[in-house]
Amino acid sequence: MSTGLDALTKKNIDTWLTGNYDEETKAKIQQLLDEGKETELSDSFYKSLEFGTGGMRGEMGVGSNRMNKYTVGAATQGFSNYLKQSLPGKEIKVAIAHDSRNNSPFFARICADIFSANGMKVYLFSALRPTPELSFAVRHLGCDAGLVITASHNPREYNGYKAYWNDGSQVVAPHDKNIVTEVNNITSVDDINFNGNESLITFIGEEVDKEYLKTIQHNSINPDVIARQKDLKIVYSSIHGTGITLVPQALALLGFENVNVVEAQAEPNGDFPTVVYPNPEETEAMTLAVNLAKDIDADLVIATDPDADRVGAAVKNPHGEWVLLNGNQMASLIIYYLLGAWEKAGKLTGKEFVAKTIVTTEIIAKMCAGKGVKCYDTLTGFKYIAAVIRELEGKEQFIGGGEESYGYLIGDAVRDKDAVASCAMIAELTAYAKDNGKSLFDFLTEMYQENNFYYEGLISLTKKGKAGAEEIQQMMANLRANLPTSVAGSEPVTVLDYKNLTSKDLKTGEITAIPEGLGMESSNVIQLILADGSKVSARPSGTEPKIKFYVSVNASLANPTDFDDTLAALKAKVSAIQEDLGLK
Repeated sequence: MSTGLDALTKKNIDTWLTGNYDEETKAKIQQLLDEGKETELSDSFYKSLEFGTGGMRGEMGVGSNRMNKYTVGAATQGFSNYLKQSLPGKEIKVAIAHDSRNNSPFFARICADIFSANGMKVYLFSALRPTPELSFAVRHLGCDAGLVITASHNPREYNGYKAYWNDGSQVVAPHDKNIVTEVNNITSVDDINFNGNESLITFIGEEVDKEYLKTIQHNSINPDVIARQKDLKIVYSSIHGTGITLVPQALALLGFENVNVVEAQAEPNGDFPTVVYPNPEETEAMTLAVNLAKDIDADLVIATDPDADRVGAAVKNPHGEWVLLNGNQMASLIIYYLLGAWEKAGKLTGKEFVAKTIVTTEIIAKMCAGKGVKCYDTLTGFKYIAAVIRELEGKEQFIGGGEESYGYLIGDAVRDKDAVASCAMIAELTAYAKDNGKSLFDFLTEMYQENNFYYEGLISLTKKGKAGAEEIQQMMANLRANLPTSVAGSEPVTVLDYKNLTSKDLKTGEITAIPEGLGMESSNVIQLILADGSKVSARPSGTEPKIKFYVSVNASLANPTDFDDTLAALKAKVSAIQEDLGLK
């Protein structure tokens, strides 16, 4: 074995070559060795896949740091062991779903076999389904846990594994760390019981679909508006993912009769042949949908990612140009609509709340304050929003919530971001705008006039492999040690360090604690609040080889005709902040 590999990597490779792994896997490893592919071998074996903010995610292939039968198997056996420890003597029930990615059905079946081999009752979706439906199914079927095989919007080489607890939320502390501990305790492939028990596996499908769709119909606020605007021209793309199974059904159930599906992207396909990245945040991924919208003069474009937990949207601006709305804009619009509708219906009693993440636009908090509605900030990751819902259940009522990365939730039937329900709500608020003689873009402008024009920029730096992970950690350490004294002409006045849960006033030196609980715990995130109201957040991704910098700026918008000039000024300010901080 090459001497260019470190001792742990060599040990992991040797374990896989000599252990009870299948011959095809061993042959692939040997080929990499023979060809001297040291970088690939190092990235594949230098560590084991770990649970991050959303579970486990990685490129598919051989190795301890890749998604394959054995890493999925070890995670599931560890998950099983933890469930048995946590629920002694109980009949444990687990729900499982998967997306359209390559190997997803294969991995899902392996998980079903392992859970059932460990004596657990398994509810396995018979075909691909959206991630939010898995969250719903966990609670609907009274399960103790759930999982979905998906890598969300990652490139085609990836797959992943999201673990859920009995409330339909992705696992949080202490469960996430305890599951990792149990996975790490599996020191041999022989510890994994792959011998499934067919009698404990039940296939589910349409019966759960119907109940899930009822909750989406229940979310609707203005069915009379939809009835009047039933011909609203909607373009929808599932980008080769699971959304095709339920988004058209949900829209039809609400009464929308003019939904135009992008047929070239309607077929589920793990190779995602029409896009570079199957991510509705990417302009390129929305191209076919926008082109169809131009052809038919549509009112709205919506597109979901492969596991249908995120949704992107596009609308026409006053110049007749199609523009993509970002996640902060859409989250804001949904909350703006919901708050207004709840107020009009006399449903705001002082016990309602909204939840968002700390890197999501502050316009949501401002709007909530104006309506007397609480707005809870959480760490990044929808599981933290779900934690707030769980903690406040029976005490306060959840209206809705969202995060900047195109994930939104309406109501509490699901405990994860829900693109199916969001598509329905976005269509409804577009119909509401049209019923009032406005476009969705006009609705956005109206919101900015009332609350200030908030603009957010995201700078995402990719740092792959072991060296990249080390560089990201060094960048965070450098930022903590060397805070800037001026950013784009504005002085930092507060630094919030979520790693030690402190807030420091940079003028007085006073340090106060950030309360733990309600979606808040220690996390490697730093935020700078500037004197002019701008905000900069630095956060390493928990699921991707990236470090992300979120920049938020705002200004007043006196007149709709000033939209373009104000936007240009805010974008220039974000660029100046990026330049000052050297984020390239």
